[in-house]
Amino acid sequence: MTKKNYTKHFILLSILLVLLFFVNISLGSVSIPIDEILAFLTGNSTSKESWNIILFNFRIPKAITAVLVGSGLSICGLLMQTLFRNPLAGPFVLGISSGASLGVAILILGSSIFGGFLLTSSISNWSLPIASSLGAFLVLSAVIIAANKVRNTMSILIIGLMFGSFTGAIISVLSYFSEAQEIQQYVFWSFGSLGNLSWNELLVFSILYIIGILGTISVIKPLNSFLLGENYAKSLGINIKKSRNIILLTTSLLTGVVTAFSGPIAFVGLAVPHIARMIFTSSNHKILLPAVAVLGATILLICDSIAQLPTSEFTLPINAITSIFGAPVVIWLLMRKKRIFV
Repeated sequence: MTKKNYTKHFILLSILLVLLFFVNISLGSVSIPIDEILAFLTGNSTSKESWNIILFNFRIPKAITAVLVGSGLSICGLLMQTLFRNPLAGPFVLGISSGASLGVAILILGSSIFGGFLLTSSISNWSLPIASSLGAFLVLSAVIIAANKVRNTMSILIIGLMFGSFTGAIISVLSYFSEAQEIQQYVFWSFGSLGNLSWNELLVFSILYIIGILGTISVIKPLNSFLLGENYAKSLGINIKKSRNIILLTTSLLTGVVTAFSGPIAFVGLAVPHIARMIFTSSNHKILLPAVAVLGATILLICDSIAQLPTSEFTLPINAITSIFGAPVVIWLLMRKKRIFV
C-alpha cells in the first residue's frame, strides 16, 4: 500500500471517529438534538440547563473515556503480539489485569474479612481505582523481576499467564467466603463501565495514558526489529533487555490504568491489531500504532453506542458488547488457513 493510501485510510478513520464521538454523545435515555450538542461544544449553552449538566458531567467524559480505553487497549494488544510474536496475545496476558481485579476483589469481597468496607467508605470514588492500581502494581513488580531473571521472552508470557491463574484462584476463594451483596458488587465492576469517571479522575487517567503513549513511541524501532526475532534485533544494535522492559512497563501502565478506571474490558486489545493489519496491510509500527489507536477508539465508541440501547433507559455491560464483537473475530482468525500474524 502506498503512502497516499495510508493517508486516505487515516483520514477516513479519523472522520468516522469524530462522527461516532458525536453519535455517542447524542445517545442516552434523554434525547438531546444534534444542534444543541453542537452549540454546547462550541461554548454556548443549550436551551435546557439539564442538558448542559448531562453533557458536561456524563456524556462527554464517557465518550472521552471510550476513546482512551479503546486506543489504550488496542496499543497494548499490538505491543504484546509483537513482543511475543503470538497472534493471540492480548493486553491481559501479563496478569496485570488479574492483579487489578484482585485488588478490587480484596476491597469488595474481603470487606467482611479484612474490614475493607471502612476503606471503601473513607476513600469514596477513588477506592476502586486505588485498590485496582495497587493490585496491578504488585503483579507488575513480580513480572518485571521475573523478566530480568529469564532470557526467553516466551517464558515471560507463561509467567504472566500463571500470575493470572494464581490471582483468579484467590478471587474464587474470596468469592466463596463473601456475602451475596459483595459478590454482586464485584460482578457489576467486572462488567466494565465507561461512564463512572469525574473530570478529576479523567485528568489522572489522561496523564497516565500520555505517559504510556510516550513510552510506546520510544520503542517503535525495537518493535519493528522484534518481528524478525531477537537475534535480528541484536544484530541491529537493539538493547533487547532494555527494550523489553520498556514494552512491559508501557503495556502494564496502560492496561493497569484502563482496568483501574473502567474495569476489565475484553477482546478489544486482541482483535483490533489484526483488523488494523488487514486494513493497512502493513507490519510497520510507525503505521500500525496510530492505526490501532484510532481504530480501537472507533470500535469502542461503536460498542458503547450499542450498549446504551438507544431510546431506552437501560444500558448493557460494555464487556458483554465487546465480547460479542471480539469473539467471532478471534474465531475467524483461528479458522483462517493462511498465517494470521506477520
